[in-house]
Amino acid sequence: MTVRKRILFLCTGNSCRSQMAEGFLRDLYGDRFESLSAGAKPAGYVHPRAVTVMAECGIDISHQVSKSIHDFLPPKGTPPDVVIGVCSTADENCPIFPANVERWQWPFDDPFHAAGSEEEQMSEFRRVRDEIRAKIESGFAA
Repeated sequence: MTVRKRILFLCTGNSCRSQMAEGFLRDLYGDRFESLSAGAKPAGYVHPRAVTVMAECGIDISHQVSKSIHDFLPPKGTPPDVVIGVCSTADENCPIFPANVERWQWPFDDPFHAAGSEEEQMSEFRRVRDEIRAKIESGFAA
């Protein structure tokens, strides 16, 4: 059996972008990669709008939990093979990983800060969701 590469999506709160990315990678390429997510300062929950817009794509992230990046550092945890920062703030607050951990930057706007009506906020979550999906499809399709 082939060992799947462990891919960890990192953002500040681990409630929106990194959770959506974790869900997409698991759904699209879970046979090739182990999909993980964490936050530099975890919010402690997955944002309900992120759950809703992912469900619109047929992906259930309601069972995912907000985790700390420290859960993936020794001695408590096992480092991933690749850390993908989906925001610049998390990357600035990210602890040092062992040298063999690849670091990628894929910044996306944070829909958590969306303003306006409920529909305007949902529209922003959908826009960011679609950008994340497109990046994962282009970055891992090989």
